[in-house]
Amino acid sequence: MDRLIYTAMTGANAAAHRQSVLSNNLANVSTNGFRAELSTYRAVPLRGEGATTRVFALEATAGHRDAPGPAQRTGRDLDAMPQGNSWFAVQGLDGTEAYTRSGGFEVSPQGVLMTSTGLPVLSDGGAPINVPNDSVISLGFDGTISAKTGNQPSSTVGRLKLATPTPEDPLKRGADGLFRPASGAPLPNDANARMLVGVLEGSNVNAVETMVGMIQTARQFEVQMRLMQTAESNDRSAGQLLSLQG
Repeated sequence: MDRLIYTAMTGANAAAHRQSVLSNNLANVSTNGFRAELSTYRAVPLRGEGATTRVFALEATAGHRDAPGPAQRTGRDLDAMPQGNSWFAVQGLDGTEAYTRSGGFEVSPQGVLMTSTGLPVLSDGGAPINVPNDSVISLGFDGTISAKTGNQPSSTVGRLKLATPTPEDPLKRGADGLFRPASGAPLPNDANARMLVGVLEGSNVNAVETMVGMIQTARQFEVQMRLMQTAESNDRSAGQLLSLQG
């Protein structure tokens, strides 16, 4: 009897986890550059003496949907969208280099180019980018950063680091929502990478598909809970029969 309860319990846990993933995706349907998180599961037999008939649901390698989100034209000078499979390099809260597709940049009061979430944007040399105070900043399609102060002509003050991951070292999502190579080593600057200026990449989450998935997952959870209730009822009935025989 316990194998039914065990299988249903792990199935319910898997459904609850998938529901959490889908809820997070739906909450980020309007987040620029967001990549939908994927959750997959597989059935794994429980190893051990007398446990070969028990199977549990195990989360397989989790990933993300690689398809780019829709291009949203803003016309803003500090908005950019990497082309192809290129990513912007930023400095995470832990100080490590990380990657994002969100290109809505701002200049901090200290003159540092930042993301909309307050992370320093990195240059092709891997360092935060400082720009002159009281200057008008613009971006080039190759990541070049230009500054114009007053009546002075524009001058180049740096270049964004655009990195392109390879199939041998794919990007993995971290707990902070940023992406890092599976190897842990920073990606090299891709001098051939290009970007669109005045454009932001929207989230690649399909809201309708995600909502349908949440409904299906809720039903799966209910089925697993009913199985656990059935197992409990069967166990109670078996106990009553044994007491009558005794």
